[in-house]
Amino acid sequence: MDGRGGAVDAFVTHRNLLFTVAYEMLGSAADAEDVLQETWLRWADADLAAVRDQRAYLVRITTRLSLNRLRAVGRRRESYVGSWLPEPLLTAPDVADDVELAESVSMAMLLVLETLAPTERAVFVLREVFDVAYDEIAEAVDKSPAAVRQIASRARAHVAARRPRGVVSPDEGRRVLSAFRSALETGDVQGLLDVLAPDVVLLGDGGGIRQAVLRPVAGADKVARLLCATHLRVATMALHFAEVNGRPALILRLDGAVDTVLTLRIDDGLVSGVYAVRNPEKLSHLRHATALRR
Repeated sequence: MDGRGGAVDAFVTHRNLLFTVAYEMLGSAADAEDVLQETWLRWADADLAAVRDQRAYLVRITTRLSLNRLRAVGRRRESYVGSWLPEPLLTAPDVADDVELAESVSMAMLLVLETLAPTERAVFVLREVFDVAYDEIAEAVDKSPAAVRQIASRARAHVAARRPRGVVSPDEGRRVLSAFRSALETGDVQGLLDVLAPDVVLLGDGGGIRQAVLRPVAGADKVARLLCATHLRVATMALHFAEVNGRPALILRLDGAVDTVLTLRIDDGLVSGVYAVRNPEKLSHLRHATALRR
């Protein structure tokens, strides 16, 4: 097999892993795909004979390119219209079966990761999700191993203070989502209040293209009444359960086209976060399931 054939095989073998790394760092499938294209170009030009660990080498390239992209898109997101939410992905059942992977790609966790500085995010993702050695992370982020350990500790504490409390089982997720859906479809304010946490926050992302709340809406009463105000519009749509980012979610379709993706953050059996993605530029990856790997 020639060198290029070997490069292709190695890249295909690790592609799903590399996409997952880039997606967790960027929260955008479109940006992650761009990073993978750049990673391939760098990999195709590499001297494979000098590469001791192909997986580590590819992860290092992907991380560096993702860091560059993250710093660039961070500036764009400052002028984003309304709340910016991660791009939702349809995921296969095997993602939900991997509890740690499912949590790491959940909408709630990706929003927590958005609060980290770029290097902190890279270090946290590589260490906590993919169990990459500190020495390898140091090469990827151009820091000393000692500095990486400090960054990892700081990022871990930051995330721990903000991540969902406890693990939500698929059965519990479906139970809460079913009650939420039933109340939403019937415009039942009390039904929503029964499943919403007192401090629930609703975020909407229309990207300035579709109508969505421009600012976070906080408090069970306000969120319930806002959701019920959309009851007549929701009643014209088809609501489907789906696995989105490793969690049960609702996809709302109008005339067959995806209109809205609703995902929930659940803490202690109640909905503490409602995330509604309506920006059509973020809904293109919902035609088929995306393979994610650790």
